[in-house]
Amino acid sequence: MSVTSVTVGIDVAKAHVDVCVLGAKSSAQRFDNDAEGHSALAAALQPLDVGLVVMEATGGYEAALACALQATGLPVAVINPRQARDFAKSMGRLAKTDAVDARTLAELAAVLLRRDDLQRFLRPLADERQQWLAALVTRRRQLLTMLHSERQRLQITPKKLHASIEAIEAAIKAQLDEIEEQMVTHVREHFGELDTLLQSAAGVGPVSSATMIAELPELGRLNRREIAALVGVAPMANDSGGSKGRRRVQGGRFEIRRVLYMATLTATRYNPAIKAFYERLKAAGKLPKVALVACMRKLLTTLNAMVRTGKPWDKSLHCA
Repeated sequence: MSVTSVTVGIDVAKAHVDVCVLGAKSSAQRFDNDAEGHSALAAALQPLDVGLVVMEATGGYEAALACALQATGLPVAVINPRQARDFAKSMGRLAKTDAVDARTLAELAAVLLRRDDLQRFLRPLADERQQWLAALVTRRRQLLTMLHSERQRLQITPKKLHASIEAIEAAIKAQLDEIEEQMVTHVREHFGELDTLLQSAAGVGPVSSATMIAELPELGRLNRREIAALVGVAPMANDSGGSKGRRRVQGGRFEIRRVLYMATLTATRYNPAIKAFYERLKAAGKLPKVALVACMRKLLTTLNAMVRTGKPWDKSLHCA
C-alpha cells in the first residue's frame, strides 16, 4: 500500500454521507446512505488508488456502508469518534460541520496509512452470517437495557401500577429468551468450531463467545499487544520528564471489555490458571481491580493465541 495513495474520509449520518477524497485531486461529495448511494460511492472510488477509507462508528448507520466498500476491495477503518475528535483538536480545528468532519477523517486516514500497525485499524469484512449474529447480540443488549430500566421504574412507581411494569418485564424476558435461543443456534450452526474453541476456556460462556465472534473479528489476527490495545485492556504509560505516572487502561471496545470482565470474574473462580494468576497478583500487593484487569488481559491474549493456532485451552500450557 503506497503512502502516495489517496485517502478518503466519510462522515456518516442517518440519511446521507459526506465524502472527502484527499490526494492529487481533492474533492468533496454527498451520497445517500442507502444501498443505491453505497453503490454509487463505491463506483466513484474504484478508479482511484485508495490507500485507506476512514469513517466513525455512528451507532450502526455506518455498518452497511463499511461492508459495501469492503466488498469491493477497499480498505476501511471504522474508528472511535473520540479518536476523530482528539485528532481534530490536535489540528486546531474547532469548527464542526459534516464537510469539515469528512475532511478531518480523510486527513486522519493519511496519518494512519503511514503507521506500521495500520492492520489493527482494519476490521475484517463481515459476511451475512456475522452481520446477523451482530444484530442478535445488539438486540439482546437492547433488551437487557430495557429490562434494567423497567426494574428501576418499579422502585419509584405506585404499587397500583406495578402490574403494568411486571407485564412489560415478562414480555421483555420472553423476547430475551427467544433472542438468546436464536443466537446460540446461529452460533452453533455457523461458528460451531470457533465457539467450541473459545468455550474450552473456563469462564467463557455462550454469550461471551457469541459477542467476541460478532464484535471482535480481529481475534486471532493481531498480536497480543495489538489485541489488548484494541479492546482497551493494555496499560498505557503516563510519564513526563522525570515523573512516572500511573499506568491505566482506557479506550477500546467497551462492549467487548464488558463481556470479557464478566468472563474473567468467572475465570478467577473456576479457571485454575486465571485463578492462580489472580491470587499471585493479589499476594504481590496488587489491588483486586488491578489484578482483575491483568487477568482480563491474560484471558484475552490467550484466547487470541488459541484462535490463531486453532488449539483449545490447555491448562498445562496456559498456566499462570
